[in-house]
Amino acid sequence: MEKQRKKEKPASSRQIFCLSGPSHLTSVDWDNFHDRRSVAASLVQGVYILERDRQENRKDPLAHAPAWWEFFNFQLFHILVDDVDNSIFGAIFQSKPCNFTYNHSSQSSPHYVIAFRGTINTSNTRSRDLKLDFLCVRNRLHESSRFEQAMQAAESLFSVYRNSSIWLAGHSLGSAISLLIEGIKSERLKHGIRFTSSVVKAGLAFAVKGRNLRHEQNDPFTSLSSWRPYLFVNPSDLICSGYIGYFEHRKKMEEIGAGKIERVATQVGSLLAGSGLQRSESEPLHLIPSAYLTINLRHSPDFKHAHGIHQWWDNGFIGLSELHEYRPFVTDEKYLLR
Repeated sequence: MEKQRKKEKPASSRQIFCLSGPSHLTSVDWDNFHDRRSVAASLVQGVYILERDRQENRKDPLAHAPAWWEFFNFQLFHILVDDVDNSIFGAIFQSKPCNFTYNHSSQSSPHYVIAFRGTINTSNTRSRDLKLDFLCVRNRLHESSRFEQAMQAAESLFSVYRNSSIWLAGHSLGSAISLLIEGIKSERLKHGIRFTSSVVKAGLAFAVKGRNLRHEQNDPFTSLSSWRPYLFVNPSDLICSGYIGYFEHRKKMEEIGAGKIERVATQVGSLLAGSGLQRSESEPLHLIPSAYLTINLRHSPDFKHAHGIHQWWDNGFIGLSELHEYRPFVTDEKYLLR
């Protein structure tokens, strides 16, 4: 036993809640946006550490993962295990009966949280995670068995606890899974969820759809317009910073009076993608008409910090949050992106 313990790799301080977690949140205000963000990020970190504990064979009382959810009065409800590499990629957390410190009775508090981790660069998980990252880039993540497992778990939870408040949360690859599930759940879309760059498609749009475009009822972009996920992005994160340019571009189009053309082009882009007239492999993953976009304004020294999850519960976090809202095209009416 002593020999085995000597061989155990010591855990990084970033895996230990009391050393790097948001332990300053001794009382969570569920109506506070920053508190909700910190808790969601902590639960996702809990999934990362669940897999790290598994790899290092750390079990109670040596496991580091439980502190990341127990501190906020959650309990582990279900673990999601990948059927290819047997790694833990997700978990469902259930809130415990409310107490004075963490009052889960607020309308803003979740009863359940489905959380998904991102890529872990270790020999146990690297190959499988990178293959899924590649599928994500090619807009084929929905074809993977990991996503199918995640979707089935989410649908099961939604059907059994349909009257409960349920959150979906994820980081990196995990955020792609959670957004894909939420988009499908919102409008029961059974095909890939994607948004389309709208710079060069307006001319083709009018040629294909003509005057009937405004009456299109099957446009997934329009049908998802009431869906407003929360996106958290660091400008120095090359993987996710594209969301900033995407929403800023739409906002500028509105400001210069080209909003109607932009909306038509974007709508037709999604219609063409769904109809097979464009190659889905060339389309980005997520069709997101509206979102609460939060940008971290603090400097990140390198990509590792810019993409890391720890920034999202940092007590010194400085950021800018804005609702970017898509309004469907309607004749002779102006809609503002705000």
